[in-house]
Amino acid sequence: MKRAIISGLMLAASIGFQAPAAAQTLDMVRDRGSLHCAVPADMRGFAVLDASGSWSGFDVAFCRALAAAVLGSSTAVEFVPGSRDERIEALISGEADVVSGNLGWRYQTDAEWPLSFVGVTLFDGLGFMVSRELGVAAAQELDGLRICVDPEASSTRALDEYFGTMEKTYVAVPVHSRAEVQEQYLGGGCDAVSAELSRLAAIRAGFAAPADHVFLPEVFAREPQSLVVRDDDPQWADVVRWTLNALILAEELGVTSANVDELAAGTPNPHAARLLGVSGDLGALLELEPDWARRAIAAGGNYGEIFAANIGQQTPIGLARGLNALWTQGGLMYSPPFR
Repeated sequence: MKRAIISGLMLAASIGFQAPAAAQTLDMVRDRGSLHCAVPADMRGFAVLDASGSWSGFDVAFCRALAAAVLGSSTAVEFVPGSRDERIEALISGEADVVSGNLGWRYQTDAEWPLSFVGVTLFDGLGFMVSRELGVAAAQELDGLRICVDPEASSTRALDEYFGTMEKTYVAVPVHSRAEVQEQYLGGGCDAVSAELSRLAAIRAGFAAPADHVFLPEVFAREPQSLVVRDDDPQWADVVRWTLNALILAEELGVTSANVDELAAGTPNPHAARLLGVSGDLGALLELEPDWARRAIAAGGNYGEIFAANIGQQTPIGLARGLNALWTQGGLMYSPPFR
């Protein structure tokens, strides 16, 4: 048992919430009629609340797919926005059923908190953003310069270690929010920003002239983003894990939001048939309906569709697939077999 379970339960009691008993999350979500999903408070391309009160973004899409798989409706979601620590607290306390987005899968977080990281949604990494006017082309040229960095994030340690390895120095400028980053960086308070590439892309997308700012080629630390659940409910962990896997496998099989209903009516591909519930009943193993995966895919498309629509190169975020391409296309994304 993880040593942080006691502190996690104390935290839950102090906030006034009681975490659900083991192996009851699925029933609780169904009885409630909605999925409670913790997401970043405001991160362009990943989790954004518009003027009409509707959430959208890369991280939001996984919440909607999960709600569709479990409840049959992609809109049956109540979003719990917050900072990294607030999202962890919401999950442990029972206020949220799952965390989607901007929460790196790290040893310390996994071992210290009563959490289970159930699947990578984005292979991310730590890097640097600079203004083109600075004329810097590589990380080693940042020697002695001011770098905006969140002092409360573990990425600060990675940054210290990276500069130590290069035998270079930097001046840390503490920033705690996107607003502080913009104020300091655009106002000349720091020469560069260091954070996850996804976060840097989201910040840059909000600038008046995004093209004036570039990422340096160095990615100095891995920071895979994962869906996260409490570690007291393995059944729920399986539901979340295999919903994500269904979206990844769907892309590999060519199952899209446009053709999923047609294929669900009958397909000669045995892998697609099992995935969509045409043959067998894999859903029963998770206590889900036979067409749970079809519903998840129909909610917002397969993994590739979700990536392209929210953070891909044709969006303001502008991220290339890179490591997040399918394993058949040179990336790291693949699903274990559905059999």
